Amino acid sequence: MKIAIAGAGIGGLTAAMCLSRAGFDVEVFEAVGELRQLGVGINIQAGAVRVLSGLGLEPALAASAIETRELRFANRHGQTIWADPRGRHAGLPWPQFSIHRGELQMILHQAAVGMLKPGAIRFGRRLAGFEQKGDKVEARFIDRAGTVVDTAEADILIGADGIHSAVRAQFFPDEGPPKWQGIMMWRGVTVGPPFLGGATMVQAGHHTQKFVCYPISRAHAERGEALINWICDLHMGDGATPPREDWNRPGRLADFLPRFEGWNFGWLDVPSVIRKAHAIFEFPMVDRDPLPRWSHGRVTLLGDAAHPMYPIGSNGASQAIFDGEAIAQELSAGDDPEAALQRYEQRRLPPTARIVESNRRKGIDVMLDLVEQRAPGGFTDLDSVLPADELDRIVADYKKLAIQDRETLLKLAERQ
Repeated sequence: MKIAIAGAGIGGLTAAMCLSRAGFDVEVFEAVGELRQLGVGINIQAGAVRVLSGLGLEPALAASAIETRELRFANRHGQTIWADPRGRHAGLPWPQFSIHRGELQMILHQAAVGMLKPGAIRFGRRLAGFEQKGDKVEARFIDRAGTVVDTAEADILIGADGIHSAVRAQFFPDEGPPKWQGIMMWRGVTVGPPFLGGATMVQAGHHTQKFVCYPISRAHAERGEALINWICDLHMGDGATPPREDWNRPGRLADFLPRFEGWNFGWLDVPSVIRKAHAIFEFPMVDRDPLPRWSHGRVTLLGDAAHPMYPIGSNGASQAIFDGEAIAQELSAGDDPEAALQRYEQRRLPPTARIVESNRRKGIDVMLDLVEQRAPGGFTDLDSVLPADELDRIVADYKKLAIQDRETLLKLAERQ
């Protein structure tokens, strides 16, 4: 069976490798002309590392990434609300990795080149449209000038072409732009001193003003420093229309730094981290409404094309990786491809839709807002502000939803 994938991002390349390992003939078509190490940091949850480890990628990831030891939530005064061990530090069979997105992309691409047939990954090819003809799908790809430069006839087409997916748009032409609820993000990478042991991910503040940071480079850690990925979130007001999302859109310190000037926690000097960034990027926090269906005949969606979500709980990339594993497993069942795509959809659409909806309600970050609402000036006794049973319920519910809970992950380990 021949499978064409539109998009060579994290989800598309993971799917390509899972499908190739399962014996399928896979070709990948990517819109950009060449692969470059763009972007900032990203987290890969332990459950998704399980999938990448099964593809043989854990050594390469470990050589580049930081193995995250702890996730810590704090209020805007730097007081700890919740701290949770991650990955192997939590007794799981796999680590959680924090890594530069460009490094991850290169690791995936190099592995996919070695696993797929020669020439199977083609750049400078943006999907322009497709037609289903009987048991085949014919896809057309264009270059930046709009000229058709390639066509592909396949048994299956997978749209892994991101939040502005051409595959999704062909099925839902009236959907409109992504949804924005007023949160703007500024992101950067800074070389600085390690904090909290050098392997902690921090989320501090609350929904309308939040600072997230974590180290992403093993090489820097071995030199006694930290390459810190950081994100500042600010609510800019409802009803405005954000600019088109672009990770390369320059950001300005004057637009957000004044709001964080007093955020020196002792263990982390937030304004200093922000000021020392070599570049700053501005990005609106957007998502899309969950779809009623992903699969239409022999065409389906995957990753951000299927379920773009707010970056809460470090879920976007991990859920795309889960998609890649699931679609390969369902197509490997050996029966009708259309039935396999329906099973893939039934398996993955409901949980990802719940994550999208949960993240709109602040997801696991709701603990930050509860503490801010109940103790805006800080606290001396957390339990009097956010009782332990309430906090435990928030954490447990979200972990279960996002396939991050220990019970589910250990069951997955038993199946491997």
